[in-house]
Amino acid sequence: MIISLDDTVKPIDLRNCGWCVIAFAVMVAVIVWGNLWALNFMHVMCGVLWTGIDLFMGFIVGPIMRSLPPPARRAMIVRLMPKTLFLMPTLSIITGTAGYYYAKQIGLLDVSWPQSAWVTAALTIVAVLTVQGMGILLPCNLMVYLELCKPAPDLARIGRLMGRYVYAVAFQGVMQVAIIVVMARFVTGL
Repeated sequence: MIISLDDTVKPIDLRNCGWCVIAFAVMVAVIVWGNLWALNFMHVMCGVLWTGIDLFMGFIVGPIMRSLPPPARRAMIVRLMPKTLFLMPTLSIITGTAGYYYAKQIGLLDVSWPQSAWVTAALTIVAVLTVQGMGILLPCNLMVYLELCKPAPDLARIGRLMGRYVYAVAFQGVMQVAIIVVMARFVTGL
């Protein structure tokens, strides 16, 4: 099934849900298998992709898009959104879930103070990133996309949505850098 409101824009292809299901099935299989290397690889690879894409979008693509004329900005958003709609939530959920099971398997959930503060920081940051991404950024992106797909988009509504979005993205970038700091601490030892 393909959803499109205008023939000139890239449709949201719901068949991409299949790729998400496959990714989640692989995650579940790795968790059930309990292989430490595979669990760590899944956590690190999805985390690198999630963080890298978030930072790239926030610090590179965002400023470029703000400088584009409105028709070019619209063209970029209506082509980018259908791709990120499936990719980013999948990466965020897999990163956090695989990270939790990895931490549990290697005993990080049982460390005492002050090391437990690092674990709590990691869990808190990932929870904030995921909730913010799924509850604020994703719906905002989708609403802007759907508005831009209309023959006569409500530019005032898009402006209001993007006003909130800019602050959320800035906070998301700060939190992504914070999780890198925490993960670097884990790698060097608590």
